[in-house]
Amino acid sequence: MSQLFNGSICLSDILKEKVTTSEKNGKKYLNINIWLNDEPDQYGNSLSINISQSAEEREQKAKKVYIGNAKKYEARQTAAPLPTPKLEDTNDLPF
Repeated sequence: MSQLFNGSICLSDILKEKVTTSEKNGKKYLNINIWLNDEPDQYGNSLSINISQSAEEREQKAKKVYIGNAKKYEARQTAAPLPTPKLEDTNDLPF
């Protein structure tokens, strides 16, 4: 079953040297990692997003750059429908 998550990315934290340009279409891309945390954080975020690291950065144990979080979308509960009034016996009507 698919799930929807809402979140945000901090554009100020994106490192310009990490943005690549596609040879095929000329568009710019940023490789990221997204993972589902075991437990939500203090703000209810269940997903964390960071900029992908190169093999060299991983070997050097470079600090990860976190750029965003997301939480599972929960549709707002609508008000419960009003109860349908019971119709009483109307045999006492004059017609």
